Amino acid sequence: MGFAMNVLDTLAILFAFVVGLVVLVALVVFVLDRLQTEDAIRRNYPVIGRFRHLFSTLGEFFRQYFFAMDREELPFNRAQREWVKRAGEGKGNTVAFGSTRNLNVVGTPIFANAAFPPLDDQVASSEPLIIGAETRTPFAAKSFFNISGMSYGAISKPAVQALSRGAKEAGVWLNTGEGGLSPFHLEGGCDVVFQIGTAKYGVRDAEGGLSDEKLRAAAAHENVRMFEVKLAQGAKPGKGGILPGAKVTKEIAEIRGIAVGTDSLSPNRHLDVDDWGDLLDLIGHMREVTGKPVGIKTVVGTESGIQSLFDEINQRGASSAPDFITIDGGEGGTGAAPMPLIDLVGMSIREALPIVVDMRNAAGLQDRVRIIASGKLVNPGDLAWALAAGADFITSARGFMFSLGCIQALKCNKNTCPTGITTHDKRFQKGLVVEDKYKRVARYAKSLVKEVETIAHSVGVTEPRQLRRHHVRLMQDSGRSVPMSDLYPPAKPVSVAAE
Repeated sequence: MGFAMNVLDTLAILFAFVVGLVVLVALVVFVLDRLQTEDAIRRNYPVIGRFRHLFSTLGEFFRQYFFAMDREELPFNRAQREWVKRAGEGKGNTVAFGSTRNLNVVGTPIFANAAFPPLDDQVASSEPLIIGAETRTPFAAKSFFNISGMSYGAISKPAVQALSRGAKEAGVWLNTGEGGLSPFHLEGGCDVVFQIGTAKYGVRDAEGGLSDEKLRAAAAHENVRMFEVKLAQGAKPGKGGILPGAKVTKEIAEIRGIAVGTDSLSPNRHLDVDDWGDLLDLIGHMREVTGKPVGIKTVVGTESGIQSLFDEINQRGASSAPDFITIDGGEGGTGAAPMPLIDLVGMSIREALPIVVDMRNAAGLQDRVRIIASGKLVNPGDLAWALAAGADFITSARGFMFSLGCIQALKCNKNTCPTGITTHDKRFQKGLVVEDKYKRVARYAKSLVKEVETIAHSVGVTEPRQLRRHHVRLMQDSGRSVPMSDLYPPAKPVSVAAE
C-alpha cells in the first residue's frame, strides 16, 4: 500500500512538473509572439496563432491522403499515380464497377471504337522510326515512348542509374536534361539524348560558349544518339534552369563546369542565338561536328512565333531543318521555377501539338522533321491522344519519376525528397534501391506501350502510329463530343523550297 502511494505521489509531482513546464513554455512563446513584428496573426493571437502555420503545413498531407478524391488532386491525381505504380510493379491494371473519370469535362478525349476491330492475330507493334536520315549517323528509335530530360543534379545518382538501366531493358531512350552527360547516364547501356541548355553544361568552354572539342567528345560515345538544343521547357519558358547550391556537389560541378555549392542559374536563352536564322546555323554546325541528329525543345507561345521557324526553313531548304522538334506544354514540370511561369506562361500541349504538327506538314517536312510531344503525358490515354494528334514520339519525366517511387511530396527544390529521387542527401537516397527500381522503370514503359496498343486496336488500326485525329472525340462545353479532326483539320502538305 505504501509503495502504491509513493508511486502515485511521484506521478502527481511529475504531472505537476510537466504542466508547469508547458505553462512556462507557453508564457515564453506568448512574450516572443507579442514582441515580434513579422507575423500579424502571431502578434495579435499569441501562441494559438502558431497553429495556423502548423495546420497549413499539414493540410497538404491531409488533402493528399484523406480528403481529395481519386480524380481531384493536382498536378497529378491519385488515379494517375496509382496506374503508374501498378504498371511499374507489374500488377494488372484492370478495375471494377466502371470509370471514376468525369467524361463531361471539356477537352476530355474519347476514343471512337471500331465496329469490327482487327483480330488478335492481325495486330502489330510499332516499328523503329528513323530520326535524322540525312545525318552521318541516323538514329533508329525503337519506341514511341521515351524518358524526357531530367538532369543529374536535379535528380540523384541512384535515380539516374535506375533510369539508365530501365531504359535499356525497355528499349527506350533517356534524355540527359540540361545538366550534361554523367557516367550514370551511360552505365546502363541505353540510348541517350544529350540535351544542351542555355548554359551549355558539359560542352561549354571557359567563357560559357559551345566547345566543339567537348561536343565532339560527347558524340564519340556510341550510345549518345542525338543532341537536343533546349530553348525552353513548359514549366518555365523564358527562364533558365535553376539548380540550388545545396545540390551542386563536387561531382556535379565537374560535370557541368561550375562552382561547388553555389546556385547554378542558366541564362534565359542561348546568348549566341538571337533569331531563328541563328538557331538553324547552330543546328547545322552541331550536326556537322557530331554527325548525329540535332533537334530543339521549345514551348509554343504563339502560332506566328513557331511559323517563323518553318518560314526560315522554307527559305533555306529542308536540309537546314532540325531533325526533330520537342514540344513541351505549359503544364510541364520541373524541380524549381517561379510560380507565375509554372501557372501562366506557355500553351498547353493539348493546344500546341496539333498546331505545330499542321505547320510541319504544311511545310512538307513530315518525313524530315520528327515531332516529339512532352508535358504531363503519363497514362495510356495521354499517349494515344498525342499520337492521334500527329506526334511521332512522346516523352515523359514525371511518369518515370512515379515509376521510381515519387509520391508527389513537392520537395523537389529543397533537397529533402523523401524517396531519394531529387535529393543528394545520402540518408534519403538509401531508400532508392537501383536493383529494384530499374525493373519498375522498364515495366512502366512496356506496360504503357502495351496499353496504347490496346487503344489502337479498339479503334480499328493495327498499331499505335496509325492513330489519326478522326479516331478521337473531344468533349465540348455543350455536353457533346466532336471529332478532333473537325477541330484541327489535318493540313495539306506543300512542297519545300528547293535546295
